[in-house]
Amino acid sequence: MKNDLFSIGSFTIHGYGLMIGIGFLSACLVSEYRAGRKGMDPDHILGIAVWGIVSGLISAKLLYYITTIDQIVKNPRLLLDISNGFVVYGGIIGGIAGGYVYCRKHKLVFLKYADLVMPVVALAQGFGRLGCFLAGCCYGRETDSGFAVIFHNSAYAPNNVPLLPTQLLSSAFNFCHFFFLLWLSGKAKRDGETAAAYLIIYSAGRFVIEFFRGDLIRGTVGTLTTSQFISLFAAAAGVMLLIAGRRMSDFAGNGKQNFEVGERGEHDE
Repeated sequence: MKNDLFSIGSFTIHGYGLMIGIGFLSACLVSEYRAGRKGMDPDHILGIAVWGIVSGLISAKLLYYITTIDQIVKNPRLLLDISNGFVVYGGIIGGIAGGYVYCRKHKLVFLKYADLVMPVVALAQGFGRLGCFLAGCCYGRETDSGFAVIFHNSAYAPNNVPLLPTQLLSSAFNFCHFFFLLWLSGKAKRDGETAAAYLIIYSAGRFVIEFFRGDLIRGTVGTLTTSQFISLFAAAAGVMLLIAGRRMSDFAGNGKQNFEVGERGEHDE
């Protein structure tokens, strides 16, 4: 809507960058607080965040290049523009990979920290989509309904055209997702359940919202957008993680039960 919020001398505060910064800071603070409440080491939160963000940015940029490969072939100089053009799913995939590597490096239980971190990923995404709204990117389709927004000076969205505010819809969805995952994490009985729920719910929501997006630069795979195509696999990964976690938990429980029965048998003898 208005990306350049205000300036201090030659330094300009951009709405998109400000929202990203607020999202990152909020995610770190909430994660550290929850880590302390759960008896986990909060000192690892910043490390996981840095590894996740760096690998996420790289992955998000690479996926953007893949979705715009036709344009890059015509104009290879687009590869030099590293400040614009990122795909959220690339960031999620890369972020998870970076967090996994960090946990392996420091001998941490990855699923425990994944359950801790994934709710705040949704929180950060909520602020990020507000940044998209201020910048005008990730805009919706043209509409003649009363639920519309009109950009006048956007470098990304069509100006002076009523558009569906998909950025605000995405932001509201992500904030609701965050609070739901917080509630779920308090009820979860197995490692990986919260992380699995994030993948399943985010994928479903993103799949639906994609129908209302109007920025076709995102690329397509058949009749689906690139993000819808990836959503299918992300949701499947979430379901597989949920099933695997339950089976591992049941296996561990049965093993413990058999061990206790064996002990009682030895004492009886």
